[in-house]
Amino acid sequence: MKKAVWVLCGIFLLFMSCSKKNDNPFFSKFGTPFETPVFHKIKVEHYLPAFKAGIEQDSLEIAAIAGNPDAPTFENTLEALDRSGELLRKVAGVYFNMLSANTSDELQKVANEVAPLLSKHNDDVLLNEQLFKRVKKVYEERESLTLTTEQQTLLEKWYKDFVRGGANLGPKQKDQLRKINEELSVLTLQFGDNVLKETNVFELVIEDEKDLSGLPEGVINTAAETARERGKAGKWVFTLHRPSLAPFLQYSDKRDLREKIFKAYIERGNHDNECDNKAIIRKITALRLERAKLLGYATHADFVLEENMAKNPTAVYNLLNQLWQPAVMRAQNELRELQAMIDLESGDFKLQPWDWWYYAEKLRKAKYDLDDEILRPYFQLENVRKGVFEVAAKLYGITFTERKDIPVYHPDVKAFEVREADGSHIGILYMDYFPRASKRSGAWDNSYRERFFNGREIVTPIVVNCFNFPTPTGKTPSLLTLEEVETHFHEFGHGLHDLLTKCNYLKVTGTNVPRDFVELPSQIMEHWATHPEVLKSFARHYQTGEPIPDEMIAKIEGSSLFNQGFATVEFLAAAYLDMDWHTITQPVDDVNAFENKSMQNIGLLPEIVVRYRSPYFQHVFSGGYSSGYYSYIWAEVLDTDAFEAFEEKGIFDPATAKAFRENILAKGRSEDPMVLYKRFRGAEPKIDALLKKRGLN
Repeated sequence: MKKAVWVLCGIFLLFMSCSKKNDNPFFSKFGTPFETPVFHKIKVEHYLPAFKAGIEQDSLEIAAIAGNPDAPTFENTLEALDRSGELLRKVAGVYFNMLSANTSDELQKVANEVAPLLSKHNDDVLLNEQLFKRVKKVYEERESLTLTTEQQTLLEKWYKDFVRGGANLGPKQKDQLRKINEELSVLTLQFGDNVLKETNVFELVIEDEKDLSGLPEGVINTAAETARERGKAGKWVFTLHRPSLAPFLQYSDKRDLREKIFKAYIERGNHDNECDNKAIIRKITALRLERAKLLGYATHADFVLEENMAKNPTAVYNLLNQLWQPAVMRAQNELRELQAMIDLESGDFKLQPWDWWYYAEKLRKAKYDLDDEILRPYFQLENVRKGVFEVAAKLYGITFTERKDIPVYHPDVKAFEVREADGSHIGILYMDYFPRASKRSGAWDNSYRERFFNGREIVTPIVVNCFNFPTPTGKTPSLLTLEEVETHFHEFGHGLHDLLTKCNYLKVTGTNVPRDFVELPSQIMEHWATHPEVLKSFARHYQTGEPIPDEMIAKIEGSSLFNQGFATVEFLAAAYLDMDWHTITQPVDDVNAFENKSMQNIGLLPEIVVRYRSPYFQHVFSGGYSSGYYSYIWAEVLDTDAFEAFEEKGIFDPATAKAFRENILAKGRSEDPMVLYKRFRGAEPKIDALLKKRGLN
């Protein structure tokens, strides 16, 4: 290291020493078991100074790597680059998880300051000419180097990231790219903030008990509790959060109220007010297009998909087109059945989107003597979690032990230590189950810290699963729907991917894989959720303790294809919409007109609304899935095919589980995803199992 760099490091250490006087927890060891975050000590005012210090520290480390007088090698350039930025990762890991799961106005203000700083820092790294020369030199000499497969992948990934990050652009183009990235970093945050505000602001307040007609007792009790929490005791409040919205649409006999809450849900971000997202969408898509063209790509989708299994938009559209017509035909048959039920009840109206869930639930009850409220008592949250853990134990021999000595960021959150069968430590898994105003909607997995080798020791992962499940009320525990049970297994699958990785480098560890591969470990877990053998192990009535009856399991199996036309059409429409937004070659002026045209082009049934309308499509405008929402169905081809391997030899077959763990869960992005899949399965996946699962064959 050159003398100038040592001087800079000395200045930084002096800065850090002064900063410690402010008792900022990020500037010292957390001092907790496994160095888990000290949430109770971290305050909003700690984040910005820690971010700035982290950026400064990483900048010095990058300067040292770029200015190293020794010839570039894999070790002094790629390994050093991958391990740099320890403080920045530490604060970012905590902050961005809090921004999603336990946010506040103050925390969101920090985001608006931090986003451009992080964007600039990322560009400073990828546009560092001296650093790129070193990376390029190692890359050009790669054939003569003795590298592991993981190291080869790391080298290729870093080199491509530099090129895709603008390293080969001229000075003016680099300045243009910086401005685009900075603006996008702020716009995507604003988009998500607006959706959260629009979700939280709506209340359907019911004062007349007659307007509760059709709603199950548990749903009514939850609405009463929500009303009390919001200063409306004696009334009932329904919100746009999934545990409140979904059962209202399924069971409420009041068609006018179903219409009201449904329209409020699908119009979020589309009210021409301070939270309107249409202008933001126009800017985001235009900037993404401009960046793609600047980097030599025809569209943003071409830029994104190059790094995915799909490789290009044509492959994505081909998959969607292959599924669309069979799905529409099935949905049309479902529509006819629902309309017939309306006519039989002498309903003088044509089925509308806010009617679908209601009549589908009635039809399921009539056809299979089954509905969510019959199943809920068997799906107590604690039992479902136990079932999830038991499946992982049977497959991989791992255990989960609650650790009450580990700090959590909210009283609802639980922390578990994950261990191998021999007792050795794997990592920490937080579970955050219930909705709140400070938490975004949906369910997700994320990491506070990823598993890697820092040159001295293995750094173990700290992972979180977040949900929005029904909150316990009174003496009634949290009781889940079958869909929520599947969601628990799904996110846990992502968690296993993060926890069981054996990769040594941050760039390729855990879930840092292509978007259309990352859903394989999560979606395959859903198959265990509804398998009869697994259901019998954890589904017990919360009051009597009786296991779920065999005849009820048979009904679940018998109804597995029910409403699959609707579910598939609703999803595919969103995947088409995402692709259409990101294959534009000219900026769009009218967001709603563009969306309408997109849906007209595929012939979306008027009785079905696209799963995510543009103004609240967080996956693609604030969640990292741009040109990637298709990945759920792409990965479903993989997961249905992969689960057949388990079914062929037994769903807990040790050899199959070992092969899946070693070739998929442990490998991260250390090799090409298709190579990993074929090593596990012995062949490329076939679409047959997916078509069968969704009843489209």
